[in-house]
Amino acid sequence: MSKTTDDLKAAFAGESQASRKYLYFAEKADQEGFKRVARLFRAAAEAETVHARNHLRVMQGIESTEKNLLTAIGGELHEFSEMYPEFIKDAQAENDKRAEDSFDKANKVEKIHHGLYADALAKLKSAGTAELKPFYVCTVCGYTVEGEAPDKCPVCNALKKLFKLVE
Repeated sequence: MSKTTDDLKAAFAGESQASRKYLYFAEKADQEGFKRVARLFRAAAEAETVHARNHLRVMQGIESTEKNLLTAIGGELHEFSEMYPEFIKDAQAENDKRAEDSFDKANKVEKIHHGLYADALAKLKSAGTAELKPFYVCTVCGYTVEGEAPDKCPVCNALKKLFKLVE
């Protein structure tokens, strides 16, 4: 792998993280009543997203929907079978209960994402027409469900009102 490819991957990761971080900073600024600062953070987050997309495009990381689903399935499999179990062990060894809980919830949700992607791929390959339903995401742990939000999140027990509609 070339140095430039490594640089593109690092730039993509950095820009992606900055984008998300700035959105969370914007939420905090809104809560504290700093509307202009919140808007600035959201604008910068959008710019960082543009940078990340450009880097990913140069790396030819956006392919057909089928290939993108296969990539997503592989990524989720890695996260729930290798990455998060190792992170959970590390947190346990250091007796960091908050990190362990965060990793554990993410791990459970990554398994669900894997299944959702696998189902989407199967439907795509069968050329069947899947009913277009909304998705709901738990704003506490990230649990994702198609159709309707449950009364309580099966991962973290958050109430239905804490689910966000994604169309």
